[in-house]
Amino acid sequence: MTEVSLRRAVAAVRHLIHFSLQVSAHSSGLTRRRGRCLIFAMKPLVRLRWITFATLLTVAATLAGASERREIGNVILENVPDIPERLAERLQPYLETRGASLADWRPDGEGMLILTRFAETAQVHEVLMAGGARSQLTFYPERVGNVRVRPHSDRADFLYLRDSGGDEQFQLYLFQRATGTAVRFSDGKSRTIAPVWDEAGDRIAFASVERNGRDWDIWLADAEDPDSRRMVYEASGFFTPASFSPDGTRLLLNEFISSTESRLHLLNLQTGEARQIDDRRPEVNRTVRYGAAEWTRDGEKLWLVSDRDQNFRQLRLHNPATGEEEILTGDIPWNVESLALSPDGGTLAFNTNEDGLSRLRLLDTSTLTMRPVPGLPVGLIGALSWHPGGERLGMVLNTSRSPGDIHVLNTADGSLERWTYSEVGGLDTDRFVVPDLIHYPTFDEVDGNPRQISAWKYRPEGDGPHPVLIFIHGGPASQTRPGFNPLWQFLVNELGVCVIAPNVRGSSGYGRVFVSLDDHYRREDSVMDIGALLDWIETRADLDAGRIITMGGSYGGYMVYATHVHYGNRLAGGISSVGISNFVTFLENTADYRRDLRRVEYGDERDPRMRSFLQAISPLTNAHRIRRPMLIAQGANDPRVPLSESEQMVERIRQAGSEPWYFLAMDEGHGFAKKSNADLFRLVSIRFMETIFFPEETN
Repeated sequence: MTEVSLRRAVAAVRHLIHFSLQVSAHSSGLTRRRGRCLIFAMKPLVRLRWITFATLLTVAATLAGASERREIGNVILENVPDIPERLAERLQPYLETRGASLADWRPDGEGMLILTRFAETAQVHEVLMAGGARSQLTFYPERVGNVRVRPHSDRADFLYLRDSGGDEQFQLYLFQRATGTAVRFSDGKSRTIAPVWDEAGDRIAFASVERNGRDWDIWLADAEDPDSRRMVYEASGFFTPASFSPDGTRLLLNEFISSTESRLHLLNLQTGEARQIDDRRPEVNRTVRYGAAEWTRDGEKLWLVSDRDQNFRQLRLHNPATGEEEILTGDIPWNVESLALSPDGGTLAFNTNEDGLSRLRLLDTSTLTMRPVPGLPVGLIGALSWHPGGERLGMVLNTSRSPGDIHVLNTADGSLERWTYSEVGGLDTDRFVVPDLIHYPTFDEVDGNPRQISAWKYRPEGDGPHPVLIFIHGGPASQTRPGFNPLWQFLVNELGVCVIAPNVRGSSGYGRVFVSLDDHYRREDSVMDIGALLDWIETRADLDAGRIITMGGSYGGYMVYATHVHYGNRLAGGISSVGISNFVTFLENTADYRRDLRRVEYGDERDPRMRSFLQAISPLTNAHRIRRPMLIAQGANDPRVPLSESEQMVERIRQAGSEPWYFLAMDEGHGFAKKSNADLFRLVSIRFMETIFFPEETN
């Protein structure tokens, strides 16, 4: 028996045992828990029988030289070779970079709360002055997020969300600075998101699926009494609170429908009545996507962002009483992103996303005139937050050469003060590559000319030809932007790999038309955009078309599989993290609260015609066409793309006679939030790329 045939035999045994396991589980009355290995839910006799079979399988696989399994911490590796010390040492400085994000100012203005990581996960810290020490306030093994400081709190108490092992079942806590303890305001088991304070700091609104595990109802609680929480709006769909009106009588709600459609509602907290904000004008186009929104200080109008009757999301001033609104940024052909209104209501700060780069502007709310803010680093701007005293605006600045750090802009004189100095592993940041924005033609046309796809190109020094890593973002309605990425900088500076990150059709940031071009039956058009990029690479003398790896996570993981199905003979390998392998099983097994939202994007698998289409294009159906080396990574507790998506892909590729590398983190979900796991995944990924790009040096 040849090695290939033996591997196929082992794969067949594995498949048989998997089938038997399902039958045994069913007959034992077991339920397959999403994101967990079924073995832990089994009755003792069934578990013993499975372990016996699994042990035999492991022995057989080892004898065949396939599927070697070992554990490092909470990570299980299969078919992954040892990582050379010289590679770990070379990468180490790049792994010791960190960033900081502005959570909120203290109500007294004497400092701010930030999120940064000093151990495994990001935690809350306090900084009292520019360049001051970071004093850690939370100390959890799990990540902390959505920090909201309580208004008028002398001690700067704050809300935060925290999950367990990446399961995204976020729970809401109020951290009380006087005692150093946290009080839970959610039910302890249901996913809870989007906490907001009223202006007095007396009440908390949040969204939870507690009622049925599917619909996002709106809950309200008195800040002094966790047991006072009560449902104030029973929803059908995905609703989140945006903000309280200044007088506290109304709550603005955001209903998310798809990447191109959402709605805003006003909930009267006294009567419980909710209405859409545009119901005063029934003739207007309601197919619209809203973005950020802020109340005017008198509570009479709303500063909001929407793309109603436009391709891009514009800043508008909306009157809920009449439905009338005025477009304020019609001359800016890009999306407006975040908004932040000064404490006195006199200045509105807002960002625009212009071909991936951020631009900050300040609007005088009395004259409706705006001015750009010059002198800011070229890159990304986020987390806008006004100092309680006005004039000073906090923000996070992130560039390709520096991780995110907090800066404060004095809007009176334009001066910029840096508050945090995050580490970059002792590296010389001047050596980091600033990417070029490129555009390449794809297969279809717009107004008689080839459609252009934008991409960020991180080019190494030297003439080349350089091997290429194509990174494909997830979402699919996300966008790759030129922020700091230590892995990419390592590849470019240390290995001479060119990184190209395209924003294929379906990406956000380029208008509602572009983001819809990959919906439903047009799903593989985005894959063809990668085929067009391969064509472009072949025309470049500085790039090696014979050494190309595709890499991506989530939907980007699907794209990795799909590119190997369609263009496998032009690729050298692929790295798929938490990737969708079968659209039907993905839709059937993703978390209940996500399923209907994903059906809008991908199609409804309950429709026979759509189901047939989704099955036909799924990588799992075409796994036999994947012949190049593959690294597959997964978090065991992933509620979005369940563990089963990666497990079935690994199995199917093995049945076809190949042996993918498999990286499984047992304490993670949709990605790798813990530093040790993230570092190991980067090491494994680079080792994988080394073996393909430089086989003569690594074998």
